[in-house]
Amino acid sequence: MSHVYIVGAGIHPFGRTPARTGLQQGVFAVRRALERAGLAWSDIQFAYGGSDAAGKADTMVSELGLTGLQFINVANGCATGGSAMFGVWSTIKSGEFDLGIAIGFDKHPRGAFDPKPAEWGLPEWYGETGLMLTTQFFAMKIQRYMTMHGITTGTLAAVAEKAFANGVLADHAWRREAVDAETILASAMVSDPLTKFMFCSPGEGAVALIFASEARARALGLPAVRLRAAAVRSRPPGSFEVFAPALDMERGVSPTTVASRAAYEMAGVGPSDIQVAQLQDTESGAEIMHMAENGFCADGEQEAWIAEGRTRIGGQLPVNTDGGCLACGEPIGASGLRQVYENYVQLTGQAGARQVPGDPRMGYSHVYGAPGVSAVAIVERA
Repeated sequence: MSHVYIVGAGIHPFGRTPARTGLQQGVFAVRRALERAGLAWSDIQFAYGGSDAAGKADTMVSELGLTGLQFINVANGCATGGSAMFGVWSTIKSGEFDLGIAIGFDKHPRGAFDPKPAEWGLPEWYGETGLMLTTQFFAMKIQRYMTMHGITTGTLAAVAEKAFANGVLADHAWRREAVDAETILASAMVSDPLTKFMFCSPGEGAVALIFASEARARALGLPAVRLRAAAVRSRPPGSFEVFAPALDMERGVSPTTVASRAAYEMAGVGPSDIQVAQLQDTESGAEIMHMAENGFCADGEQEAWIAEGRTRIGGQLPVNTDGGCLACGEPIGASGLRQVYENYVQLTGQAGARQVPGDPRMGYSHVYGAPGVSAVAIVERA
């Protein structure tokens, strides 16, 4: 089986772009990736791509070119981008093709996501009582976690403050203005304890990543990172996830923990080997909980980690170096690939003002979404 490398990456700025459809933003990201890699669309042998609300990815061939390539649409909620990447990785690893592309894009209307109970196998009463509101679910989940593990609201604010500070340094971020912790805490309460500035917003954006076999990557001679592991997992028994109708008395681990353990085993590394990490931060509490679920610290240790600045760009483990979902917003189809894009530019020394010091070699990305799906990828500089 061939090793798989990322040899090119393109991104369309996240936020709001009224002049372009979501699909056009995807085309923009593909063209940017091809341009930076010195490749043509006709060089690409196959593609996996998807969005949640902006159309069928395979239709972008009308703008990119009718080359007859194999193009598979992916729809897997917030894990759409990560699942597209898994498809490309698996295909190249199998030896079927040696140059492919993963694409994720979206364009969501203003306001909160509006999921329908029937689409998730739930009865109508579940939505009528307000339980389909993810803002409410995440607030209840972090309330419980804070009580159990001694996390304070000041730590929630510190996560958001870091995100906005990092977003200032990222050209593709939507929120590019620093916000101090006091303002974050004083902003409108959405669902206790999470205020307006502690939540990400549905938005727009696109990412394209070009993957190659080891032989093809060597022949291209481009800056590259090896995709050492890609794991996608759904919820196990006893986990408490988005749209879960109940909390089991006998608790199990989360899908993130399952995906994380699988990825570490696949890559032959552990949490201490990671030098930069992108973790799902739908809201401030998610980043905190995911630090532990991905193995970087024990439950409750986040309070000290964040107070001491260990997750900032110059810290022990920089987390969400481009501001994550809090600063970039969340176009569902693109979020997972944005995380891998950020690790690619960090490990190849192309991150500019937000570059992690110390010549990082190994990066970690984690995306999570309803109804309890997690995707983890580990990349290493070639």
